[in-house]
Amino acid sequence: MALKKANILIVDDDYDMLELLQRQLQDLNFHSYKAASVVEAVTILKSNSVDLLITDLQMPGIGGMELIKYVEEHFANVPKLVITGYPSIDGALKAIKSGALDYLVKPFTAEELQKAVEKSLPKKSLHSENNNQSGGESMVYGGIIGRSNKISQLIDIIERVKNNRATVLIQGESGTGKELVARAIHYKGAFAANPFIAVNCGAIPEELLESELFGYKKGAFTGATENRQGFFQAAAGGTIFLDEIGTASPSVQTRLLRVLQEKEVRRIGEQKAQKIEIRIIAATNNNLLQMVKNGSFREDLYYRLNVVNIHTPPLREHKEDIPFLVQNFLKKYAAEYGKSNISITQKAEEVLQRYDWPGNVREMENMVQRVIIMSEKVIDIHHLPEHLKYTLPTTAKLLKPLHEVEKEHILKILSSVDHNKTRAAEILQIDRKTLRNKLK
Repeated sequence: MALKKANILIVDDDYDMLELLQRQLQDLNFHSYKAASVVEAVTILKSNSVDLLITDLQMPGIGGMELIKYVEEHFANVPKLVITGYPSIDGALKAIKSGALDYLVKPFTAEELQKAVEKSLPKKSLHSENNNQSGGESMVYGGIIGRSNKISQLIDIIERVKNNRATVLIQGESGTGKELVARAIHYKGAFAANPFIAVNCGAIPEELLESELFGYKKGAFTGATENRQGFFQAAAGGTIFLDEIGTASPSVQTRLLRVLQEKEVRRIGEQKAQKIEIRIIAATNNNLLQMVKNGSFREDLYYRLNVVNIHTPPLREHKEDIPFLVQNFLKKYAAEYGKSNISITQKAEEVLQRYDWPGNVREMENMVQRVIIMSEKVIDIHHLPEHLKYTLPTTAKLLKPLHEVEKEHILKILSSVDHNKTRAAEILQIDRKTLRNKLK
């Protein structure tokens, strides 16, 4: 699938024109949002990352000129391109003075649209995908949502590393968005047009991981019936994201170290190595330094990977972002399940902010998805899972045997991650075998 190079908002009360523009922009590998009115456009601007606004001038109710003025002051980093079927010199001058960068008269060709879009996009400020909106709106950056200090610091680091090939190690608890950070580094940076390949090292059997990563030559082993490229070759020129790097075998660690040192990849069964330009981003929820100390992870590889270290904060450390995250997931899943205008009460939101979210943002997203399915227009406290609600610390509860307390805690963690045993084991900091034994 082609890379969507930018997010473009199209505003026009003519639905046929909206469809035509969207198709033309899609052919140019741009992603687009459609709005049939200025009110819809403002709603999209407030909740999504928009790199360019294309708007008609003549629309019923609030016109395109008012939208341009509004965007100029509230979303200053978003460039504006005007289209109109009623050309006039006064209209063009007025639009340009109000902040528009270019002016297209209908009907126009796909080539004219492409030139206008490419002329307008470079004018955008590169510091932030969206803006720090007034009135308490959240920041949206490469899919990362929030305006807390923790999120601002995270975005600042991404901004510093996105345009170079320095190796990045992302560490954080399960569910904190490590892959989201890796994608932001890639798609916000200078190599965004090149491939991004995500590999979950923990999900690929150990005996297959090496061949999947580096490829193999025909006849290299039983079953190798053809030459095959690995994930590294597929990501050449771009970024490879190695999630759960702590699960990599000693053999894979050795080969990975060579890639980092020599900037070359050699397929299994092949003598000649291939030079490769690639950015490596690794991620783990394990303590790699502790693994180095106990001998389960190579020390030289650890320091090669840890050129830039990024920590994804657990949700309990930036609870002020919870309302923004909730609204984002409400909008996402309300649209998916065909439930428009769904909202959440203040009391229910207070419960969500009180909870510590051991499964982090992933747990919250799963919870919001469930309550949308079970509720109607308004989400209230009674729609929330029981383990989120306040419980009285009775004497009976406090005097329970240790194994009962442990059992309740394990079941609570399992419930919070939709009974995903791998994630539950990560949060509990035990292996899956130990968890299975405890569940028995």
